[in-house]
Amino acid sequence: MTDSPTLYERVGGRPFFEALTVRFYETVTDDPVLSRLYPSDPEELEAARRHLELFLVQYWGGPDDYNQTRGHPRLRMRHAPFAIGPAERDAWVAAMGDAVKAGGLSRLDEMQMLSYLTTAAAHLVNHP
Repeated sequence: MTDSPTLYERVGGRPFFEALTVRFYETVTDDPVLSRLYPSDPEELEAARRHLELFLVQYWGGPDDYNQTRGHPRLRMRHAPFAIGPAERDAWVAAMGDAVKAGGLSRLDEMQMLSYLTTAAAHLVNHP
């Protein structure tokens, strides 16, 4: 019996996640809700994009570069400084959902990724 390929492997590895996060971050600065949560400095914004890329690569079965460079994800702790309410969650899920849907995934992989991202975003809500 062989192991099934990870989602990371099925989507083609790191290039998919780089393109995904680039698509997402292209929408951040123009979104009135999301732009309040992200740095305006282009270098800081690129660093945030890269962190998300590394996290998603690791989560979906790729190399553990995120842990090696940033430590344990601790998502709630890392997002605690930001007021994330239902509007912020919904804006993030919509923008990330569009980025995922533009990635040309199989229907099953797309559904799996969207399900996780929606659940993770709900978990980060820390503000009414």
